[in-house]
Amino acid sequence: MKRRTTVISAIAAVALLGGGTATAFAVTGDDGSSSAAQSSVRVKDDDGVSDNQEEINEVKGAKVSAEDAIAAALKHTPGTAVGADLDSDDGRLVWDVDVIGSGNKWQHVEVDPGTGKVLGSHTERDDDGDDSASRVAATLKDAATSAEDAAKAAGAKGTVTSVDADDDGSVKVWEVETTSANGAEHDWHVDLQSGAVSVDHSSDDDD
Repeated sequence: MKRRTTVISAIAAVALLGGGTATAFAVTGDDGSSSAAQSSVRVKDDDGVSDNQEEINEVKGAKVSAEDAIAAALKHTPGTAVGADLDSDDGRLVWDVDVIGSGNKWQHVEVDPGTGKVLGSHTERDDDGDDSASRVAATLKDAATSAEDAAKAAGAKGTVTSVDADDDGSVKVWEVETTSANGAEHDWHVDLQSGAVSVDHSSDDDD
């Protein structure tokens, strides 16, 4: 499903074209030098692989859970986690975690699904005046259920591959996607206060 990944990628592209603050992913070594970091997990996702098989490959390749990926991202970039997606780029599997950090700025953190190490991060500039980050941060501040909690709760339904705050208006639930061992995808809602898990009836996958 990868909803937020698509949105954030588009914002990053606009930031780069408009002279924004988005930067390449890098890690800093003990000597202070920086180098590009790549995921340790490769998956086959070429044209010869069905969507179902691609989902199975991604789930098998991810040794780090959504819950742990979010924890790693927050340790690296303090703030409020608002989403995490397991996604592959040119066969490299990563956890894309979105955090609203200091100053209500969108922070994008990539976590290695094989080791749990942070591969890098960058800040997304919101040049159009959209206050979505402020709105979502304010709502989640009063929530009893965090992104980590939502991932853990929905984990009983299958392997969590995506967790996002529903920011299409007032945030009411966490939207969580799970994938079963046979590659079947299911969508769930996790209540912000009670942590109760229910079927997302708006999804065709669960009809």
